Amino acid sequence: LFEERLSKTLDNLKSKFVSIRTGRANPDLLSSIVVEYYGAMVPLQQLSSVSVADGNSLMVNVFDAGAVSSVEKSIQSSDLGLNPQTDGSIIRLRLPDLTEDRRNELVKYVKKLSEEGKVALRNIRRDELDAVKKQDDLSEDDKKRQSDVIQKVLDEYIVKIDGLVKEKEDEIRTI
Repeated sequence: LFEERLSKTLDNLKSKFVSIRTGRANPDLLSSIVVEYYGAMVPLQQLSSVSVADGNSLMVNVFDAGAVSSVEKSIQSSDLGLNPQTDGSIIRLRLPDLTEDRRNELVKYVKKLSEEGKVALRNIRRDELDAVKKQDDLSEDDKKRQSDVIQKVLDEYIVKIDGLVKEKEDEIRTI
């Protein structure tokens, strides 16, 4: 259960990292967009297929022609800064080149997310350590051993997060 919770935290961080825009087009960039479709809020992926047209542009193929304007509005109102160009049921999105300042902001944001992830991991560790302390049937030595194991596993996950951050930072800084 302990490692499962740590793993979920790591997966959550990975999914947040995927939605951060780098210089390259990635269909997952649009994963956070929801569209109003006949009165309901629907994820973009359920209304269209998203593909990479070339290195820095995406193509959104909307299944229902009646939903094209809603999809377009949702993309424009998102905080991604994309300007959709519509051609029938196909929406083209050209990703603007990242400025140095924007790259630095993104790196700061990645580090902030990673720090939040590490705090979540530490909270999970604290819960686990509290559970070990409450076990009356364990000797002090066993409690100490379990605490060491918990710390060791946590350290492995923190190293994984640092690796993800380094990877994402390199991706952002690559022009």
